[in-house]
Amino acid sequence: MSAAFTIVIPARYGSTRLPGKPLLELGGKPMIVHVCERALEAGAAQVVVATDDERIAEAVDGLPVTAMLTRSEHASGTERLAEVAERLAWGDDTIVVNLQGDEPFMESVLLRALAVALRQRQDCPVATLAAPIRQAEEIFDPNVVKVVTDGESRALYFSRAAVPWDRDSFAEGAAVPKSGQGLPYRRHIGVYAYTAAYLRRYADLAPSPLEHIERLEQLRILWHGDRILVVPVEGAPAPGIDTAADLERAERHLAGGAP
Repeated sequence: MSAAFTIVIPARYGSTRLPGKPLLELGGKPMIVHVCERALEAGAAQVVVATDDERIAEAVDGLPVTAMLTRSEHASGTERLAEVAERLAWGDDTIVVNLQGDEPFMESVLLRALAVALRQRQDCPVATLAAPIRQAEEIFDPNVVKVVTDGESRALYFSRAAVPWDRDSFAEGAAVPKSGQGLPYRRHIGVYAYTAAYLRRYADLAPSPLEHIERLEQLRILWHGDRILVVPVEGAPAPGIDTAADLERAERHLAGGAP
């Protein structure tokens, strides 16, 4: 079965915490260039930078990628992907990986593994990644999104809360849930693969109450009864960049220092 796939990088200029984020320099070149390099290393048949700003398109000029100016009113990167899939008329079974424009350290091998896994699962139109949580404090950190799955590795729920809740351990005041040894807590890694057919469906889905409460757009998919395959990986890549402090940490990481 073919493992051919495409990667779309949604890159919005506006950012409340870090305006112009895709163009900020990291290691002497714009962040969006680093992200494109990770996508190209993954071996995608096509890489598209979907942006709302001409300056971002100009920043990737000269790279073997396609820059596409998309509508500015999209509320999420997934909506931007849906526009790209429609405009490029991709076939229904085209695998499209969504790599955010602020993920310069996403490992290319993970992108490819995600696409391959989705190709092999006809029961799921969407796939994402999750890694074991190894630090107890991350279980209770709302910035670390947890995911629980069914026996077929399909997502049951994503939450910023500590799920699953270990009733007995936590009632006893345990800092680390006893069940963690048999049922690992897993953190969601925010990269997705979709079929192009599902992206067209997603564009017509109404927002859900859950995604507004948790501020997690993937809950829209579950709310409407669709399935997300959760692909296990051993470790999470270095985190994406949302703030100036994140950018400073990324510079240290790039230089080989402490993350």
